[in-house]
Amino acid sequence: MKYEIIGETLPVVVCHLEDGERMITEQGGMAWMSPNMSMETTTNGGAGKAVGRMFTGEGAFLNVYTAEGGPGLIAFASSFPGSIRAFEITPGNEMIFQRHAFLASEAGVDVSAYLLKKVGTALFGGEGFVMQKVEGQGTVFAEFDGHVVEYDLKDGEEIVISSGNLAAMTAGCTMEVKGVPGAKNKIFGGEGFFLTHIKGPGHIWLQTMPLSKWRRGSGSSSSGSVSASASASTEG
Repeated sequence: MKYEIIGETLPVVVCHLEDGERMITEQGGMAWMSPNMSMETTTNGGAGKAVGRMFTGEGAFLNVYTAEGGPGLIAFASSFPGSIRAFEITPGNEMIFQRHAFLASEAGVDVSAYLLKKVGTALFGGEGFVMQKVEGQGTVFAEFDGHVVEYDLKDGEEIVISSGNLAAMTAGCTMEVKGVPGAKNKIFGGEGFFLTHIKGPGHIWLQTMPLSKWRRGSGSSSSGSVSASASASTEG
């Protein structure tokens, strides 16, 4: 499978498949395709996984598209102004995504529910009780809100972010929610009562305009501090 990501504000990923290659996407994820692409709607793993996906913000069913009788083309468009990123998933190289991030993947990739380990994180972290765990073998495409900033965190290195700004992290990172110190800071600081702490080792992807903040009509996104040794890169 070959692909190209086109556009900046409202991008689309166009996938070029060989005969017999398959792609999986959430319901309604396909934007356009060649006429030789067949579609099959499935739970892809049974009722248990289907229910788990519903808690991650996806539908219970997935659509599987297969190129038949020759090469095929299929495109998946973003549903919100932001970025589409491609990730190569291999056994032992899992990824954790925010809710709703999964856009499409090769057939060897599995998306399941990832339960946050601490109750405080689940209640106040801005991500809800469940995120998305992506594992298996193949390429997966995720859509993030706004622009994306990346950080490499060393073992024990920590970054503090505003709730909802976490887009994705490698499975080696840990996430914990801690209270904002000081009553005045909590009431008048505008950051809410809690901030999210991400600790390495691993790589994280932060989004500049979380959908949750956009829905509240807030045009601002805040991030906490990170040690000078963490390197950052920004892309549209």
